[in-house]
Amino acid sequence: MKKTIHIIGSGFSSLAASCYLAKAGYKVTIFEKNQTIGGRARQLKKSGFTFDIGPTWYWMPDVFERFFGDFDKHPSEYYNLDKLNPAYSVYFGKNDAITIENSLEKICQTFEKEEPGSSKQLMEFIGGAKSNYDIAIKDLVYNPGVSPLELVTPKTVMKVNQFLSTIKRDVRKKFKNNRLAQILEFPVLFLGAKPSDTPSFYNFMNYADFGLGTYHPKKGMYQVILAMETLAKELGVSIKSDANVESILVENGTANGLIVNGKKEKCDLVLSGADYHHTETLLDKKHRQYSERYWDKKIFAPSSLLFYVGFDKKLQNVDHHTLFFDVDFDVHAEAIYDHPAWPEKPLFYASFPSITDDSCAPKGKEAGIFLIPLAPGLEDTQELRETYFEKIINRFEDLTQQEVKKNIIFKESFCVNDFIKDYNSYKGNAYGMANTLLQTAFLRPKLKSKKVKNLYFTGQLTVPGPGVPPSLISGKLTAELIQKVL
Repeated sequence: MKKTIHIIGSGFSSLAASCYLAKAGYKVTIFEKNQTIGGRARQLKKSGFTFDIGPTWYWMPDVFERFFGDFDKHPSEYYNLDKLNPAYSVYFGKNDAITIENSLEKICQTFEKEEPGSSKQLMEFIGGAKSNYDIAIKDLVYNPGVSPLELVTPKTVMKVNQFLSTIKRDVRKKFKNNRLAQILEFPVLFLGAKPSDTPSFYNFMNYADFGLGTYHPKKGMYQVILAMETLAKELGVSIKSDANVESILVENGTANGLIVNGKKEKCDLVLSGADYHHTETLLDKKHRQYSERYWDKKIFAPSSLLFYVGFDKKLQNVDHHTLFFDVDFDVHAEAIYDHPAWPEKPLFYASFPSITDDSCAPKGKEAGIFLIPLAPGLEDTQELRETYFEKIINRFEDLTQQEVKKNIIFKESFCVNDFIKDYNSYKGNAYGMANTLLQTAFLRPKLKSKKVKNLYFTGQLTVPGPGVPPSLISGKLTAELIQKVL
């Protein structure tokens, strides 16, 4: 008889783990508290507009190919990708933007115009970033974070100095132009930490950016979730939505079931892809590995204030992905990490998927997603949301030289309270736990419970870290650990 595994949550890591476990011969059931699957990667549909609620950047296509390749599949069997050109643009002031195109050669030309001599420095920098990418993404991140020895290889020993310096220090040594430096520091925000706190080794994110490029799945990132759902079901996984897990059953120190919507669901093993902190609250205190003090002392990636906006016209002077760095980057970062508060002058990011993909908005209209990164745990009120929408939309109009407020058909918002309500997210964080030096690999919360047998975890609060590609990898790592014991 097949061993049964129950999985809490249906985000990227849970779906990935479910596929690997089902392929290995286990009977797998996913329980999702919301009406639709996908975790943070759900969709909002309204008045003919379609928005990705969560992730909007498709980076590291090789990780997605490796995942589907493990099942003798390819992403193209499920969804189509467009490589964006430009990848994104960055505003530094009115009529003042730098555009990042779709090849390293073109990006070098852009850098050279901005700072003569910088293209040579960029090629050297990206060469080192590629070397780190090959080590990290093709090897290191596929380790389960069990031992510090996982980080010790002949290749990493040669890079040890890069764990002692930071992204910011290295970038600022090579590039004197502040605008170019900020563009090179931006990708590590996907790791949930400041460039000044992120080890130099993580410049592999710059290779993901400039070397591999930025893509868009037609019809949005949710197509990746639907692809994984299709694959999971083909492998025999059962997925139940509107299924709220109220507690984890433990008998004689072993997890053997869940209480779902008030009903016992027995199993041989429990895997949680839900928020790690929340998952431990589903256990009696004696079975929890980490105290409230532990979680409170950890550095979490930001939360976000998001707006999903339908415009009744096409917008000008913006690209699919547009960053607004017209205010002080460091001051905003301090408001996230050092002195948590609502930033007085926030940086923000905007995505207009309908520029690339006409399925995202009715003809002649534009779908806009606006994001302000925030410290987790902040007060979240409707008044604050409205205040900050006014701040960014006024700046947006000024910087892009167009009126748009009168063209808004509707807007929906999502912030700290919603991350808590919809995802049981610790302090309303959006991206999990930051990948700082002291929160890397074996120093992150463990994939396997130290206190309860047959209880495992996956997702962006554990190994290898935040982001969509790491979540896919996390699901694989946990599934491999489970196969060794069950």
